[in-house]
Amino acid sequence: MTEDTWLARLETEHSALDLARFDRADAWRLGSSIAERALAEGHPVAIDVRTASGILFHASLPGATADNDDWARRKAATAFRFETSTALLEARIAAGGRDMFEPGWLDPAEYAVAGGAVPVRVTGVGVVAVATVSGLPSDDDHELVTQALRELQRR
Repeated sequence: MTEDTWLARLETEHSALDLARFDRADAWRLGSSIAERALAEGHPVAIDVRTASGILFHASLPGATADNDDWARRKAATAFRFETSTALLEARIAAGGRDMFEPGWLDPAEYAVAGGAVPVRVTGVGVVAVATVSGLPSDDDHELVTQALRELQRR
């Protein structure tokens, strides 16, 4: 897939994943769905679903490391700050040639621009949480989250 095609797909996806509602039970379903798929495929990932005030779901699957947990935290912070998926932000940056970590912009100790964090949006409300996966290539992390969000959206 070309960079332009990937960017267009992510831009479309950005507005297509809104949910009608999202509560703690939905956070559990979302995180569990990601974990089940990752376990079945043998992916060594950390999975995180959080609000701005705390963690609703977290799992570190076999083979994941503390580094994956830290990447998940930093990716989630980025998705909250920009209210967009980190994959979309990464693609927009690549298309525009901007370095988000130039002095005075983003602190790499607090933020990560790598796919895998996707805002959970509720129609009429906005971003209420972020679901994150870390441990695979950026695009694969992103796909694990968006597949589970689509499943949750169909419920």
